[in-house]
Amino acid sequence: MDPTELAAWLRLLETPGVGRESVRRLLAAFGTPVGVLAASALALRQVVTPAVAAALAAPPAHLPALVDATLSWLNAGGIAGEPSRNVVTLGDACYPDTLLNTADPPLLLYLQGDAALLRQEALAIVGSRSPTPQGADNARQFACQLSQAGWVVVSGLALGIDGAAHEGALKGRALGGESSIAVVGTGLDCLYPKRHLGLARQMAQEGLLISEYALGTPPLPAHFPQRNRIIAGLTAGTLVVEAALKSGSLITARLAMEAGRDVFALPGSIHSPQARGCHALIRQGALLVESVQDILDELKPGSRPRDSGAAASLPPASHHPLLELLGHDPATLDALVARTGWPAGELGAQLLELELEGHVARLPGQLFQRLTKA
Repeated sequence: MDPTELAAWLRLLETPGVGRESVRRLLAAFGTPVGVLAASALALRQVVTPAVAAALAAPPAHLPALVDATLSWLNAGGIAGEPSRNVVTLGDACYPDTLLNTADPPLLLYLQGDAALLRQEALAIVGSRSPTPQGADNARQFACQLSQAGWVVVSGLALGIDGAAHEGALKGRALGGESSIAVVGTGLDCLYPKRHLGLARQMAQEGLLISEYALGTPPLPAHFPQRNRIIAGLTAGTLVVEAALKSGSLITARLAMEAGRDVFALPGSIHSPQARGCHALIRQGALLVESVQDILDELKPGSRPRDSGAAASLPPASHHPLLELLGHDPATLDALVARTGWPAGELGAQLLELELEGHVARLPGQLFQRLTKA
């Protein structure tokens, strides 16, 4: 994109008071951002409100600096090992069709990493920012196996399930599968949360980072629900792994349903607040899934994960009798002593062994939970 065209796009998108719907109407009427800005005030008022037309009369004060910063950011891509950087607009051939065919597609996307992933089949994995150990483990394993079955995993780079899904997909990529896309709610130079900066750098090198927000955009609360429509729109379906009843993940699921995409949900304990959102989705028609194959059968009938899939890399299943007695809900040490009849010291040693093997998680409040492999 040449500097004049980029400046015109940024002026349309960054002028206060000019929303996406107004920009769409203007582009439909005048063809290009340059054409919009060349139109007379009278012509603009035939398409948008007088207030919007007046807002477009003068460029924002920060526009020149933003254009320079964006051009510098783009030019740094591909140099000295830096991932590729691009901006993609609605009219570009590489704009993903799945996203274009939604009610509110972004007008411009900033990309850092492997843009070819936008042409691959993709599935979203979203969920709680504060998952249980089992929930995070499920997200990693489902993502890894989906990657190895040929699906790009899309999520939002948030703490919890999002991060676990990206990690699982990157592991699947290392084993020969597809990679992962992170859709963020900030500028690509202001990534959030800080705890995921290392993961974001790996995503830029091995996957793809996407944002509709200009460089320098901080993590504003209103932007994260907005980015959820992109996560839902890029994908053939959305898997929700643990979500409370009031959760951004349920927004993503609703947007996916509205776009005619499949929604999948993992069931959980009836005692867990993190399972209630998934149970509500299942009551509303989401497909209950217990394995990756349930998803593959729905999206691609007859497909199977590759023989070298993630299942082969998981820890071997344990047949320890304590796992059966533990069940799938968190339990206290006292409850397990009563349940097993074992001395507390012996029981503690067995729990520690299973914890080290990755079959049991120790939760706050001296609770223990079985980690069942997906």
